[in-house]
Amino acid sequence: MPYSISVNRHMRQADVEADTPLLWVLRDTLGLTGTKFGCGAGLCGACTVQLDGQVARSCTVPISAVGAARVATIEALSPDRSHRLQQAWIAEQVPQCGYCQSGMLMAADALLKATPQPSDADIDAAMTNLCRCGTYNRVRRAIKRAAGLPVEAA
Repeated sequence: MPYSISVNRHMRQADVEADTPLLWVLRDTLGLTGTKFGCGAGLCGACTVQLDGQVARSCTVPISAVGAARVATIEALSPDRSHRLQQAWIAEQVPQCGYCQSGMLMAADALLKATPQPSDADIDAAMTNLCRCGTYNRVRRAIKRAAGLPVEAA
């Protein structure tokens, strides 16, 4: 069945089964490979995107559940790394292997949209993505930097 969805401010068509996870529509049908497959159970967060500005684990969202929601992927942040979070990620040297980073950035973006000046508790509550490299302290510093908050020394 064909589905029409808004992805990164553009209407896109996907002729897939109703139960096809949004992740596979994005990657395999639409060619947006920035969103990663991690666990397939919505636990790790590598597949994090935003639906109407809210964090969603795309591996567990069937295309039929997207409806009129606007989907935003990592490709929507900035094509040239000029987004404040991308700049902060670079400045704080957040990525090591980098696999979880697109999901982390999308979760951080949703956090800063909802809470422009997040506390440590806000960051802890919002950033439920897993990072095998353990760069959580760098993630916290990068989010604070992007929010214009004081950043403690590494």
